This record gives sequence, C-alpha cells and structure tokens, in this order.
Amino acid sequence: MSEREDLAGIWKAEAMWIGWIEFDLLLGDVHSLKEKRAVLRPILAELRKTTEASVAEVGDQDLHRRAAIGVGVVAAGAERVTEVLDRAERLMASRPDVTLLSAGRRIRRSDDD
Repeated sequence: MSEREDLAGIWKAEAMWIGWIEFDLLLGDVHSLKEKRAVLRPILAELRKTTEASVAEVGDQDLHRRAAIGVGVVAAGAERVTEVLDRAERLMASRPDVTLLSAGRRIRRSDDD
C-alpha cells in the first residue's frame, strides 16, 4: 500500500501549504480615492503577474493615503510558498511610489490544527 492510500484503499491527498502576506502601505502624493485607485491598480496587476498569486486590497479602502494589500498562495511545498511571498515583499519594498510600513506573513499546512 502506498503512502497515499489509507487502510481502506481510499486515496488520501498530500497536505498543501497555504501562505499569505499583508502589506501596510503609505501612498505618496494622493489626494482622493480616485487617485488612490490609479496608484493601486498597476501595483495589484504587477503583483498578480510576478507572483501568479491571489492579490487584493484588503483594508483601508476609505483612506486615500493608506492601503492594505493581501497576497495569498497555495502550493504543494512550503519552499514554493516562501519563494512567492518573498518575491511579493521584494516587489513592494522596491516601489518608489509607496512606502512599505509593514509586512506580516503566515504559512500553514492544510492539516494543521
């Protein structure tokens, strides 16, 4: 019997890894929510393109100079999740149009309790 089968012969999936990172951003010369959207739209698109992860504005939607962005990824291994989250963090830290105030990340296995 393989490791992927239990005693009844039913296939069991390997555990997956789930990771996310949340960025707290201070935007530059932004004076309205419309200007904020114009700044965030290319940032979100670039994060999606370079990480191939789920990306969204997750907070501070009513503040025009602050933004909270979340990036989430699921993979078969923790190394891949870490690689994607590292890439996202490097990208945000290198952007001259925003100040990265903080970044918080978590990584978990799907079978963690």
